[in-house]
Amino acid sequence: MKQLFERHSAELRDALANLDTWHGEVARVVELLRQTFAAGGTVFAAGNGGSATLAQHLSDEMVGRYKSNRPPLRVVALSADSAVITCIGNDFGFEEVFARQVEGLGRAGDVLLAYSTSGNSPNILAACRAARQHQMSTVAFTGRGGKLREMADLVVTSPGQNTARIQELDLHAIHLICEAFEP
Repeated sequence: MKQLFERHSAELRDALANLDTWHGEVARVVELLRQTFAAGGTVFAAGNGGSATLAQHLSDEMVGRYKSNRPPLRVVALSADSAVITCIGNDFGFEEVFARQVEGLGRAGDVLLAYSTSGNSPNILAACRAARQHQMSTVAFTGRGGKLREMADLVVTSPGQNTARIQELDLHAIHLICEAFEP
């Protein structure tokens, strides 16, 4: 177990050592979200598996609280409603589970945060296409980039190929974003 911990720590330490560009990308996301909230817009977050939990974590920290009490912010995790996901998945296919929600809930000026370590999740790409059609901004949180990189207005790229380290950096970005909205 000690060797596993040391390897894990070394991988994360190496990734954190080269994040100057990454921090600038996160800062641009914070500014976009500030503008969106100031205009009365909503931020939608989507991801699969571990990335779904990241989307939900961002939502709970922004709607609930991060460190201190402040007014709730308009953030919706599209992975949180199992009834909607299973209905859309059953009736339209899993590729449409996020796009259909973006079509029904999104409006011009809103933002979609798309989490995909590979950058090639078909349902995330479909959600980005739907967001673009609704004149929403799109932000990709990814590691490998894939097709998602080309579809996003802003990209936060976590370095490396290890999915777990990418998701840990995505979580770090979520906490930095939340911190930026603390009083």
